Formats: sequence, structure tokens, C-alpha cells
Amino acid sequence: MHPRFHACFATAALVAGLGLVGCATPPPANDPDAVAEYKQTNDPLEPGNRVVYSINDGLDRAILRPVAVGYNYVLAPGVRSHIHNLLDNLGNPVVLMNDVLQGKPKRAGDTLMRLVLNTTIGVGGFFDVATGWGWPAHDADLGMTFAVWGAPDGPFLMLPIFGPSNPRDGIGMAGDMMAAPTGYLPKGLENNVFSYSKTALGVIDARAGVIDDLDKINAQALDPYATIRSLWRQHRQSQIDEAKKPETLTSPAAWGGSK
Repeated sequence: MHPRFHACFATAALVAGLGLVGCATPPPANDPDAVAEYKQTNDPLEPGNRVVYSINDGLDRAILRPVAVGYNYVLAPGVRSHIHNLLDNLGNPVVLMNDVLQGKPKRAGDTLMRLVLNTTIGVGGFFDVATGWGWPAHDADLGMTFAVWGAPDGPFLMLPIFGPSNPRDGIGMAGDMMAAPTGYLPKGLENNVFSYSKTALGVIDARAGVIDDLDKINAQALDPYATIRSLWRQHRQSQIDEAKKPETLTSPAAWGGSK
């Protein structure tokens, strides 16, 4: 699937999510505790978000989870690790772009080294030699870049297919898809097969990595929607906090310096 189509689909999902959701009724002003909780939750679209979550959960139970379980069963852990490394390497150009946009030369240099080393010595990315040599992976996407620039996240939003997000990150996701280098490959059957395969593997790899975690949430959480919302926000905030830290231009670990 062409990355530009991905971007259009992500944008459509964002618009659809905004269109599908209904608004929660704010608590009365004379109940300060309820008002504080409402503001902290920052989910004014909760009724509709829960509808979207239910649809996503149904699709996951019927299709995605069984495929992910089969993927883990058929492929040995080492093979899955190599596939994950390959997908990570294919995403490094977008990470590099966002490192630059965030004004992080050290991070950009790390990403460039990862891309060069893993593409060449790592046989196209199947082997993550860069991490062992002192250039570990890090997160960087356009939603994080917008956050570094000072853009607010906006209310919580459960997107169709894509899951937890917010307006800032939804727009960022579409932008990252547009920037993916696979979108600029010459058109043809081989490139279409490559793009579809990359997308399918990326989705399955991501889902296969959280099977146990999501199963535990669905089995134990009194309110899986609220639990997923909270966990996603914590994880996302930790990524943004890391991106906002001032970087020090130290030598990489491979040269005896500290990261």
C-alpha cells in the first residue's frame, strides 16, 4: 500500500474519529472534584471514543489477534527479531527527519549511523549491529516533533483501526506516512508488493509484541478502555519528555563515551 494512501487513510481515520465521537457531558461546576477529574482525563469525546474502541476491539479479536498468535507460533523468536530489526531500519529515515526537525544533531547522528551500519553490515537491517556498537534505537515521530515545538496534544481520541491518539499525534502520523521514503519508489508491481508486505508485517509485528499485555488488560481490568487510555498516555508522555531533554554532544558508547 502506497505511503501516500496510508497518509490519506490516517487522515480519514482522524476525521472519521472526530465525526463518530459524541461529547461527554461536563460535570456541574458545583462539584469541583468531578470537574478536576474531568479536566485531568481530558476525554470530552469519551462516549464516541468508546464506540470506536468497541469496533476496534471486535476487529482485533476476530482478525488481528489470531493472526498475531499464529505469527508467534509459526516463526521462531530469532526470525521474528530479524523481521522487527528490518522494519525498524526501514523506519529510520523518518526518525532521522524528525531528529533534525527537533533540532537534535546528536540523535540525528545516532540514527544516521544506525541506518548506515544496519543497512550495510546488518544486511539490509535484518541484524541490528548498531545497538551493540553503541548506537541504540530511540523514538522520534512528527507528533513528538510537534510537541517539542510546543503544540498541545488536544483531547484523547480513539481512532478507527489506528487506536489511541489525539489530534496532534493523528496529524503527525499522517505526515510521517507521507514522508516515508517507500512512497517515492518507482511505481510497479514489485514496489506495490514490497509496500503491502511492509505494512502487513509492521501491523502483525506490533500486535504480536503486545499479545500478553493486552490479554492481561482484557482479562483483569475493570474498564479496559480507561486502562488503555491511561497506559497509552503515560507511554506517550515518556517519549515526549525524552525528546524534550537537552542533548549533550558526547561520544557514542562504542567510543567509550556515555550516551
